[in-house]
Order: sequence, then C-alpha cells, then structure tokens
Amino acid sequence: METYYDPQDLDKFETIGREAPGLAKKFFDYYGAVFAAGELSEREKALIALAVAHTIQCPYCIDAYTRACLEKGSNPAEMTEALHVATAIRGGASLVHGVQMRNIADKLSM
Repeated sequence: METYYDPQDLDKFETIGREAPGLAKKFFDYYGAVFAAGELSEREKALIALAVAHTIQCPYCIDAYTRACLEKGSNPAEMTEALHVATAIRGGASLVHGVQMRNIADKLSM
C-alpha cells in the first residue's frame, strides 16, 4: 500500500544537511549527545522517544524508535505502556484546556 510517507526515506535522514552541512553537524552532534547514556539509560531514552513519536505522530520516528527500543532490550509490553503514558498526558492536556473554554463561555455569558 502506498502512503504519503515512504519508510525508505528514513534511511535518507542523514542527507538532510546537504545544503546546510554546518547546521546539520550541530544538530546531529546534539542529537547524539542527547541519546547517549547519562542519568537515563539509552533504553529509557528510546522509550521516551517512542512515546513522544506517537504524540507528535511522526511515522519516521515511530519506525526508528520502535527499532531502537527493541535493539536496546525493551519488549512490546514496555513499549505499549510508554505509549499509554504519552496518550494519558496528551489526553489530559487536551481536557485541561476545557477550563479555558469554560472561562471564555462564562465571560461571554455574562
């Protein structure tokens, strides 16, 4: 099935800096540092990235971090739980904006 996103494009990500190599190098250096083990393990960071990827709905990121999670020792149950954490936060963030809606409705109803 054809989609707007071509999974093979993920392999081309490193070419994104063709026209701006200096900026790309800075980004990739930063990216590498962020995902290196630190206070959080590489495995934990991959789980966070997978959850964020679902929240921002990036199919390339979902592909990349599903693979990364599995390679770093996570299992589908852990990955699914991470996704549910992201979903709960995203859902709560949407719902809490209902307060804003009510504030405006109350103001306009006066």
